[in-house]
Amino acid sequence: MTSPARRHLLRQSAIEAAQQDTSLLRHATGYELLLQKLNADQKALKKAYSAEKKAELKRKMLPEYAPWVAGVLAEGKGAQDAILMTIMIWRIDAGDYAGALEIARYALHYKLAMPFGKRPAGYALAEEIADMSTRAHAAGEPVSLDVLMTTMELTESHDMPDQVRAKLHKITGYLYRDAEKLPLALQHLKRAFQLNSNCGVKKDIERLESAIKKAASS
Repeated sequence: MTSPARRHLLRQSAIEAAQQDTSLLRHATGYELLLQKLNADQKALKKAYSAEKKAELKRKMLPEYAPWVAGVLAEGKGAQDAILMTIMIWRIDAGDYAGALEIARYALHYKLAMPFGKRPAGYALAEEIADMSTRAHAAGEPVSLDVLMTTMELTESHDMPDQVRAKLHKITGYLYRDAEKLPLALQHLKRAFQLNSNCGVKKDIERLESAIKKAASS
């Protein structure tokens, strides 16, 4: 567990580092030290095969990075930050969607890049949240419409494959359907089909249209 003194030190280090020029951030002592810890944690995660186990480990690791994230979000000026961007994805994996979106607002505003893979930040955010929400919904677990709608709003102007945006609309449509808000469900499922005709919503659209017509006639 991080001590109050260490939390304060990390937060102040993050503030100082985040206010530097992007090219200088990698030389910040606090940043380098925490980056070493991140690398060690990533190696530990690679030893786990189970996605559930990895998520459990991330939930235990995340509090150690919270002071750094808080400092960057409070005082940052857009310096590229591999720690921050990694934690954004970890929070999604750990089920902390609100925390991930908190970072995303900052990251997308300053056009920060992902430190791994080829996906831009908006693309990565949309796909990870859509996939995690879809799996949770299939398992009968609660999924937040607010999270999905916020993700759509934040990534509306960001380039990504149509199939990825279709995933967001598909799961959003299913949640509106579950809430018996059929016109909104139909709107999102039609948009998903428009973006990707192979996304598996054609029959759902037909059933929704039939249900809406039946409700209107009665």
